[in-house]
Amino acid sequence: MADDRKTILIVDDEERIRRLLRMYLEKENYIIEEAADGQEGLDLALEEDYDLILLDLMLPKLDGIEVAKQLREEKNSPIMMLTAKGEELNRIQGFEVGADDYIVKPFSPREIVLRVAAILKRTQSLKETEIKNANLIQLPHLEIDNRSHRVIADGKQVNLTPKEYDLLYYLASSPDQIFGREQLLREVWKYEFFGDLRTVDTHVKRLREKLAKQSEEAPRMIETVWGLGYKFNSYPATDEK
Repeated sequence: MADDRKTILIVDDEERIRRLLRMYLEKENYIIEEAADGQEGLDLALEEDYDLILLDLMLPKLDGIEVAKQLREEKNSPIMMLTAKGEELNRIQGFEVGADDYIVKPFSPREIVLRVAAILKRTQSLKETEIKNANLIQLPHLEIDNRSHRVIADGKQVNLTPKEYDLLYYLASSPDQIFGREQLLREVWKYEFFGDLRTVDTHVKRLREKLAKQSEEAPRMIETVWGLGYKFNSYPATDEK
């Protein structure tokens, strides 16, 4: 069985702090890794995908602000800043480079645990929303649910073959982008070196016909770009037949 526990990286040059945080967080069933300086912390954070990084501000080699700044250029890993400095300027610096939360030493370990849980809950909710949005395309006259492969046109279900569905989803996933027939054969049909270009035209024709049975507007969202190929419009093209 896969281990679905959350992994947390503690970056702090004080061993006492790392040991204290490890003890409390491991009690909550988190997997803990440690780094004793900013460079080591940055290297680990870039190499692994941590669910949360507890990052001290004052660190040897690279300070926490620089670590967060460089990390944000590559990843969106949640960051909680830990520091002995409580001045507003330091808090603003932390948030400006992408910190998600900020706590001042000396802190209560129980408060850390509660804040960690809150950040992880929030980021998990955001991830679930992103996944849901990625799987669902909702437009004024058309809805495509990629989890169930259901297509709804103006409130009525459209029955498509698997390849017709693949073609529609591929086009609708990149609205307003023009796709040549060769590209569609390569990406949808996986034909690398051969394939009849009329295959694309035939499937587009059938797709429009099936959409037209349920909606007047939906089939006109697949637009022919003469001499180039096809594109999908978020709204029906005014002159597409």
